[in-house]
Amino acid sequence: MSMQGKVAVVTGSTSGIGYGIATALASRGCSLIITGLADQATIDQVITTLKSDYKVEATFVPGDLRSVTSIENFCKQVLELYPTGVDILINNAGVQHLDLVEDYPTEKWDMMVAVSLSAPFHLMKAFLPGMKTKGWGRIVNMSSQMGMISGPGKAPYSAVKAGLIGLAKGVALEGAAHGITCNCICPGFADAPIFNRTAEKMAKEQNITTEEALRRGFAKNPTGKPVTISEIAELAMFMCSDAGASMTGSAVLMDAGFTSQ
Repeated sequence: MSMQGKVAVVTGSTSGIGYGIATALASRGCSLIITGLADQATIDQVITTLKSDYKVEATFVPGDLRSVTSIENFCKQVLELYPTGVDILINNAGVQHLDLVEDYPTEKWDMMVAVSLSAPFHLMKAFLPGMKTKGWGRIVNMSSQMGMISGPGKAPYSAVKAGLIGLAKGVALEGAAHGITCNCICPGFADAPIFNRTAEKMAKEQNITTEEALRRGFAKNPTGKPVTISEIAELAMFMCSDAGASMTGSAVLMDAGFTSQ
């Protein structure tokens, strides 16, 4: 499944799931635009690894996904590097804060909506015209099992992740006649940094170690194991491949059976 000659933007790709997807794309010959929050040493290491291990073009382009102006500047820089546009867009960047609605900090809500929902909209708006011109495009949005269910303290997060699914379905219909697919991956409890941060919060609240909080979290999966980054990345690869041409408008659970309980 070669992606030689394709160009991909992966947000939140300096670590975690985004980096896993970026390396999977690179292993198939895809050129990459990397963006995310990290110190310069980490950024340099990511770019060096992608170039040396996979012999692909890899460029870091900074962008603050909380700001529309910054997103527009990011897209402008990407299109200066690749004037015909990108082939693959992975909207992976996201933030999480768990709290009851009445206790939820307004600034946390605004940031989560901006990064996890508004930013994907603005990025799709910028890159869809080029995909339509090419007659080929792949968009993958990282939603969550919480986009389909919810729980106390998770209402805002569920709202944003459900909104991302709705956005993907509409974009899928708009792109269907142009060879463009748009799908969501909905991971469950995963062995990824965003879940580690949730476990740290849980550990403080319950006066247990972070390791114990992680163990209890993963034990909620019927498989008894976390979803792995490599599993999520491989699902993304199918969605981005020619074999995935008829999968569009889908929200695919990869939750180790959690929502089937």
